[in-house]
Amino acid sequence: MWVEKYRPQKLGELVNQKQIVERIEHLLKSPAEIPHLLFAGPPGTGKTTAALCIARSILKEYWRDYALTLNASDERGIHTVRERVKTFASYRSRSTGIPYRIIILDEADEMTNDAQTALRRIMEENSRSCRFILICNYSSNIIEPIQSRLAIFRFRRLEEKDVAEHLAKISNKEGLKYNNESLSMIYKASKGDLRHAINILQTASTFKEITIENIEKVSGIAGKDLVSEVVRLALQGNFGKSREKFIEITRVYGMSEQDFLKHAHEAILKMNLSNIDQIAEILARYDYRIIIGAHPEIQMTALLAELSHLGKDK
Repeated sequence: MWVEKYRPQKLGELVNQKQIVERIEHLLKSPAEIPHLLFAGPPGTGKTTAALCIARSILKEYWRDYALTLNASDERGIHTVRERVKTFASYRSRSTGIPYRIIILDEADEMTNDAQTALRRIMEENSRSCRFILICNYSSNIIEPIQSRLAIFRFRRLEEKDVAEHLAKISNKEGLKYNNESLSMIYKASKGDLRHAINILQTASTFKEITIENIEKVSGIAGKDLVSEVVRLALQGNFGKSREKFIEITRVYGMSEQDFLKHAHEAILKMNLSNIDQIAEILARYDYRIIIGAHPEIQMTALLAELSHLGKDK
């Protein structure tokens, strides 16, 4: 995958995030004094890449053996913390030039509170032999006792210029034809998530040329436009037509009901509606019903019916 093929190997190669790179490089001058770290910020901004670069810089050629990377959203329970993390952290590193082991916990904000409490104790007991790098989207979901033990770095969402330049470099190396408008379209589709942008680029590369039309095909932008149309039809009181378009979105474009709700929420925020608070509450109610296991198609039909009634009443 191009995400891995073109992943930066050194901190200096990280896209943007210059202030964070400078702070980390300053810490790396004295590896033994580096504290536990917390990288917070939107997805696709370089958090995991920065953590891997730190592991390579400190552990050198041994980094694969002395660094443990876990996705905390998949292995987020207290059992994983007590078994895998504690066992790895407790080993003493005997190889020459290895100051400590490094544990990288990706999506740490998805860990349960019990798991985080257990992690705090492990961090305290193994501070000499191990360093932790926690990665999350929302630092507010990390319990305060852990936050107080970490140096926090907040990553910013990448700007269009930076993402476009990086995509252009990859396109040139892969021999792809592209134009600035198509790269701009990828940025808008990915919302500044560089990882997502690279995946869109690689998928679109199957057409041999990166055009706006091809980007729309692989990124689901056309599907998003249809979601806006479905919402607009429903709010105009046209239930039948809106449901017909909804079925097209799910069966032709393969969009899930939860993605439909997410895009519908984005659509209503762009509309100049006087009752947007009421509509947002309706979307939230149906989103909850789907999460707890209600039949998706029945719920979406009921949603469109309720929006249609709302439009007729208005």
